[in-house]
Amino acid sequence: MSYSIVLVVYISSLALGSAELSVSGTQFTINGKPTFLLGISYYGALGASEEFIRKDLDDIQKYGFNWLRLWATWAASDNDVSAVEGNGNPREPYLSKLRWIIEECNRRGIIVDVTLSRGNGVTGTPRLQSTEALKQAASTLVMSLKPYRNWYLDMGNERNIRDERFVSTEELTEVRKLVRQLDQTRLATASFSGDIEKNELKQILDTRVDFLSPHRPRHAKSPLQTAAQTKKYLEMTKELGRVLPVQYQEPFRRGYTPKDWEPRSDDFLTDLKGAMTGGAAGWCFHNGDQKNVPQSKPGRSFNMLDKRLFEQLDAEEMAFVRQTKAALNNRPSANQ
Repeated sequence: MSYSIVLVVYISSLALGSAELSVSGTQFTINGKPTFLLGISYYGALGASEEFIRKDLDDIQKYGFNWLRLWATWAASDNDVSAVEGNGNPREPYLSKLRWIIEECNRRGIIVDVTLSRGNGVTGTPRLQSTEALKQAASTLVMSLKPYRNWYLDMGNERNIRDERFVSTEELTEVRKLVRQLDQTRLATASFSGDIEKNELKQILDTRVDFLSPHRPRHAKSPLQTAAQTKKYLEMTKELGRVLPVQYQEPFRRGYTPKDWEPRSDDFLTDLKGAMTGGAAGWCFHNGDQKNVPQSKPGRSFNMLDKRLFEQLDAEEMAFVRQTKAALNNRPSANQ
């Protein structure tokens, strides 16, 4: 992207209004104001129509959400909507679509998580398998979206899983260093599958991520454990000499293991309240495809080619969504 284009985009974003995400201690701030990030999974957004996205963003704001998570490397129903190629170079028209979404969210004051994943074959052919390709993808996104301050980068989804998704600590350190060189104040994280042990936590902190993004275990006991686990993270990071926010970026969801556990609205609400009570800085309402039915429908955020997200949420999910704004307004203290 040329300097003149960046300047035009920057001036345009100022005219429309803007949201700047920062970190202060264990909290996020938006335009300097401490803000709890209430998120929603919106993974396949680059395949959705602009009409679908605008309507979903209206609902996102209506129900009190101020953050969404989408992937820059995503394929649904054999339809690859990734914003970067397998080698990390720009991929159109999806990179431009990503820029449009970031700008639309910026105008509305919504924060965007832009996630990279090497993949494991579920969301398309594995990609970004070399360190250089991963760095190139990060560079493509940072430089293309540099004018906007309402997004952050997840450098590697569930980077600790030992399959094609794996991103080593050394690689993460290199990517984080590159992102900082290209954009000094751009926030970055790397999500982790499962609860993080202290020895693993130290390695994560050494990569210089700006906040923790653990993906907690998905079972029926999980919602009641979140408050204590959050407090444990905050205690461990303090002991390790670095205070930073804890953000629950991908908790449990409906449709994942329906034969074992299908969470209900109260489970989502309990988990959200546990995160807030424990002192977390953000929590995301995760949603995805239904694994026990033909064609995995509804696809929810995983596939928004034919229906927008809020048209695919089921009764239990909508029962939770209707309670989110009240839960935020009555946010419990981390000291309770």
